[in-house]
Amino acid sequence: MMDPMRTGTTVRAAALGAATLMMITACGGEGGADGTEDAALTLVTGVYPLEWLAGQVGGDRVAVTQLTEPGAEPHDLELTGRQIGEVSEADIAFYVSGLQPAVDEAVEQEASDAALDVADVVELHPIGDDGGHDHEGEDDHAHEDGHSEEEHGHEEHAEEEGHEEGDGHDHGDLDPHFWLDLDLMAETAHALADRMAELDPDGAQTYEDNAEAVTAELEAIGQEYDEGLADCAHREVVVGHTAFAYLTEEYGLEQIGVSGVDPDTEPSPSQIAAIADIVEERGITTVFTEPLMPAATADTIAAESGAEVAVLDPLEGVTDQSPGDDYPSIMRGNLAALTTALECS
Repeated sequence: MMDPMRTGTTVRAAALGAATLMMITACGGEGGADGTEDAALTLVTGVYPLEWLAGQVGGDRVAVTQLTEPGAEPHDLELTGRQIGEVSEADIAFYVSGLQPAVDEAVEQEASDAALDVADVVELHPIGDDGGHDHEGEDDHAHEDGHSEEEHGHEEHAEEEGHEEGDGHDHGDLDPHFWLDLDLMAETAHALADRMAELDPDGAQTYEDNAEAVTAELEAIGQEYDEGLADCAHREVVVGHTAFAYLTEEYGLEQIGVSGVDPDTEPSPSQIAAIADIVEERGITTVFTEPLMPAATADTIAAESGAEVAVLDPLEGVTDQSPGDDYPSIMRGNLAALTTALECS
């Protein structure tokens, strides 16, 4: 005769094992994208704006895997063996070269046939190209001691001492932060839709329709920017690192960066002092920090100049400090921050 207690234990163990197996199967295994098994296409990317765009264009037909953990600095991404496997197995490796060297290397070695590099479908801007809003001839103190270009973010900091090739942050000659240009995002949406349609002809109309819907939303946000930034008391935008050139150039603003495109570049005390002087002399009211960067430098400049500190999000990731919870709401949150800081009417 079987022991009832032992029988109950066996049944409970079997049930637990079955439930665990069901959970693993439903989740698609460690690191898998939701809906991978039912999706027509799989796509991997390493930065939030591309993840958002892929989700909007692909809809339910595409399973999107984000390689950067939420709240992590995307420039610092190092891939695990599992993630490299995800890159190699994806139908589309959607990235912007020069932003994340680990992704560049993985795509080149494991997924060259699946690569969709934004740099190949839109015209990226040279680093330091901020629409002519440089500081030559202005503020002589900002050009002393050889710090002028560093202080204003108008040179490629990856080429400076400590940022040579091999440190993981060489952006090359082009600024990868194209997603702050709404028109370039729309161009990229259509290029992505075309690639998806090539691989999944049955979904071609869906991808085209979705790209059109994304374009309409981006155009609406652009109209809000045109109206919101048309009449402002100030045009200077003081930021921690010069990720905002696409935005400032488009709307006739002047980006003043404490450090360059690489957010890990540590500004020197003389750089911080020079920016604080500019802020005070020009009557700039706001110094911007970012959700994924420490606010210490902005706080120091604000304390020395009497300015306030606010958040301007380069959209490299979404955190609790972001002024929204997705690409459109963060872009609108950035507009609200700018119109307040620049005293726009």
